[in-house]
Amino acid sequence: MSTTEAQLVRTHQGRDVPAPGTYVIDTSHSSVEFVARHLGLSKVRGHFTNFSGDIQIAENPEESSVEVDVDVASVESADARRDEHLRSPDFFHVEEHPSMSFKSTSVTPVDDGTWQVGGLLTIRGVTHPVVLETEFEGGENTPFGDQRIGFSASTEINREDWDLGWNAVLESGGLLVGKKIKIDLNVEAIRQS
Repeated sequence: MSTTEAQLVRTHQGRDVPAPGTYVIDTSHSSVEFVARHLGLSKVRGHFTNFSGDIQIAENPEESSVEVDVDVASVESADARRDEHLRSPDFFHVEEHPSMSFKSTSVTPVDDGTWQVGGLLTIRGVTHPVVLETEFEGGENTPFGDQRIGFSASTEINREDWDLGWNAVLESGGLLVGKKIKIDLNVEAIRQS
């Protein structure tokens, strides 16, 4: 481990963790993405271009927390008509529910070196607990004088639990849009203190 990296990364109970402090998500180097099945045949990928959040790393990593807010109107899936449909009352209903949010409630180490970050996911005003399978990607000082840490995380939800239940039944009896949605997060955050 380099000297500069050592300032941002420490060892806690045998695993690398970030240095304590407040970190703000750098949206230009982060992503909030989702994957849905279409016709049961292919995977449609989308992402949100406008989001914000901060991460509080505690001295004891299990006391750390994260909060993220996503502007759902910023959804993009490489198809303008589909994006408009996603913004409509059939899905996100952005006029009444302009944002979705995640607020952590627990941080738990897993034997393989990863973490489970439990929290409350709110979409369309509906809140349910989810668990993000999370990996700490490391830390680095940039040539521009700031310090950054990285994480990747994923979870799978049933969209119907959040009133995102629009669908169409196919001749085969299958569904146009899969109920299970995979969420993938890649986060780079800048140390503030």
